[in-house]
Amino acid sequence: MKSFEEKLDQYAELVIKVGLSLKEGQRLLISSPIETAEFTRKVTKHAYENGCKRVMVDWSDTQTSRIHLTLAAEEVLQNDLPSWEIDKYNSLVENHDCFLMITGNDPNAYKGVPSERMMFVQKNRGEKLQAFSAGQLRGDMHWAIAGAPTVGWAKSVFPDKNDEEAVEALWEAIFKTVRVDQNDPVAAWDEHVKTLTEKVNYLNEQKFKTLHYKSEGTDLSIDLHPDHTWIGGGHHSTFGTYYIPNLPTEEVFTTPRKYGVNGKVSSSKPLSAMGNIIDNFSLTFKDGKVVDFTAEEGYDTLKQLLSIDDGMGYLGEVALVPHDSPISNSGITFNNTLYDENASCHLAIGTSITMSVKDAGNLSPEQMEEKEINFSRGHTDFMIGSADLEIEAEYEDGKRIPLFVKGNWAI
Repeated sequence: MKSFEEKLDQYAELVIKVGLSLKEGQRLLISSPIETAEFTRKVTKHAYENGCKRVMVDWSDTQTSRIHLTLAAEEVLQNDLPSWEIDKYNSLVENHDCFLMITGNDPNAYKGVPSERMMFVQKNRGEKLQAFSAGQLRGDMHWAIAGAPTVGWAKSVFPDKNDEEAVEALWEAIFKTVRVDQNDPVAAWDEHVKTLTEKVNYLNEQKFKTLHYKSEGTDLSIDLHPDHTWIGGGHHSTFGTYYIPNLPTEEVFTTPRKYGVNGKVSSSKPLSAMGNIIDNFSLTFKDGKVVDFTAEEGYDTLKQLLSIDDGMGYLGEVALVPHDSPISNSGITFNNTLYDENASCHLAIGTSITMSVKDAGNLSPEQMEEKEINFSRGHTDFMIGSADLEIEAEYEDGKRIPLFVKGNWAI
């Protein structure tokens, strides 16, 4: 039986070797909540031991950020981002370095802060860091997202436990999602990636034209982009290396045709966005654009999310995840998109991941529009998968086959 310290150390090593696939001479920027400092230190140690040239850490604190969001002038929220911070992020792309986001903040950290002020910040960062985001989605650097519990997050998942018990339970759940509970986590990941690659190869061979979704509250058709490519497990960078951006990952994903989405889709899990929870919501699409939406909780946050720019009203990603998968079978709703999206089929409003469209990596926003590839300064995944989800895949000639039956792969 592994001790907690052994599992924590193996997890940090997995992030460096499997997730980031860090190579000798690369630099690493870590974005981390101050509450997850112990894990961040272990990641830093493994980074240096694997040849990292320089590790830099951006610490964040939701309480300090909440003060800023509440009291800073609106002009600051809308327009201020220091040039040195922009240069820092852009340099990661220019030098083919690494970026790690440690996710773990309280999903309700900014509850009560006017959603419009949250939107100002997200829109501002999206505009100022556009070159960084484009390089990230193109594969010009290695990047990964991994989770580490804070008390606020853990208590949102396990409200009946005390602080210490909740954090401990969430750590154990995270270890299982990334296969650290297994004897050889790296070997387990190799096998997992092979399984995802089999699905990717099948989907790319089929060249489906449209996916038709049906479940309770959902009746939606999505045209896939004519030049779409399915991706799953890991990505190949533009400089020939392989890395796995999401730990955990259970999805295979691609890009829709911007104006080819019609119908209604309903959420199947809560969405944590802009420091608030959005729950029991629906989006209605016509010719690609969201023309109506509802939400039992977080309506104003959803409204502001869709208002970041015009592109946030269109889809940028289609992702398939079987209902019978490890995270889903845990029965835990994580209130964190990294985990919940890997327990459920999901979609994303906002910008497309350009590496999933052939030869789209260097297109300008105007060229993306010409090719019906959505561009936005935001990208937000939301969960739609369930045990009753049926997906039919349609070929160019109109023939249809079942792709998902009762929430799981039919192939």
